[in-house]
Amino acid sequence: MLEAVRDRARPYFDDASPAHDWHHVQRVETLAETLVDRHPESTDERVVRLAVALHDIGRTREDRGKIDDHASWGAREGGRILRDLGAATETVERVQHCIRAHRYSTATEPATLEAKLVSDADNLDALGAVRIARVFTYGGEIDEPIHDPTRSIEADDTDAGATQYNHFHKKILDLPERMYTDPGRDLAVDRAAFVRQYLDRFDGELSGES
Repeated sequence: MLEAVRDRARPYFDDASPAHDWHHVQRVETLAETLVDRHPESTDERVVRLAVALHDIGRTREDRGKIDDHASWGAREGGRILRDLGAATETVERVQHCIRAHRYSTATEPATLEAKLVSDADNLDALGAVRIARVFTYGGEIDEPIHDPTRSIEADDTDAGATQYNHFHKKILDLPERMYTDPGRDLAVDRAAFVRQYLDRFDGELSGES
């Protein structure tokens, strides 16, 4: 069934932003595999993989203003896909919960180990070298400035940051604290350290010291 679900999910990413394209899904799947392998408790890897394949099928629609919340929409649409393919009701419900709970800003907290692993894997792709590339790619798409010296982090009252530089400080560097599993937290701390190293260099270049 997994391959059939992937085949059904991939068209939802046609013309997707490079920050949330099918390659993102593939990276999250690889990270989820790592977390499953490193977690001491057994988990339903099938549910994790199905949820990863479907977790962002609504993202392009949200980016284009067609829906308000890609996690809620994706859970409904993902459930329809799974039922079409003959998935059991329990599987559908468990995957839907993972999709609803994966989002950073969601009000739905992961209540199962599978949902925690999917959330951690998704957040890990929001850290490290890949995330730096994703931030600037997405910022360019929405015409957001890289850095604005008049918009300090302290004075920036937006949730996600008014500039790409501020986004790192207001959202990305907090991700290690949002990890739900020990393996996810270990990887997040390492990736966040790389982001901080990059930002230190960025600050040095802004000041002319580097």
